Amino acid sequence: MTRAYSPIPELNLLKEFEERIGPVYYSDGFELMEYGGGASAGTWSEDPEFLGRLIPFAQANGSGSEYAVWRCDDRADLATLPVVLLGDEGELYVIAADLRELFRLLAVDSEPLVDIGFLAAAVSEPEGGEGEGRQHSQGHREFLVWLEETFGLRPPSPEDLRALWDGRKELDARFRAWAGRFVELHEN
Repeated sequence: MTRAYSPIPELNLLKEFEERIGPVYYSDGFELMEYGGGASAGTWSEDPEFLGRLIPFAQANGSGSEYAVWRCDDRADLATLPVVLLGDEGELYVIAADLRELFRLLAVDSEPLVDIGFLAAAVSEPEGGEGEGRQHSQGHREFLVWLEETFGLRPPSPEDLRALWDGRKELDARFRAWAGRFVELHEN
């Protein structure tokens, strides 16, 4: 019996998928890293309360941004906790309401951008979706199949991207109020 990647079944399923397809990207800039082993949270604050509530689990881009689960409360189902972006350019905000929402956003196959997350994909995606002529990551198609077979989820439409971004604003305000006790936040 192999040791689980994390205490979160959804992340364990993603890790199994990642190991099955091999060393290829399936979403631009995204890569699982050691669960809870990210370095960027410690660059924001060394306060144990801050560090104890953020659990890094993946690279968000090629320049050092990370995704972390925010333990905003003590619920048992960690997959339902908000996901935050710990940015390499000073960004710190909720990117997704939970892990499954992040997985849908990863299906866009784009790195999140400063203070707009994946919204840039909503304006750059040509009519017809899945971007004819757009170069996708090598494992992208396999990821889309896995996402639908495993969770019944599909990539968000441009309208969905806007709704998802707007839908996380209340969580983001709550996160920023909490994080602001430990770090200086940029206006977004």
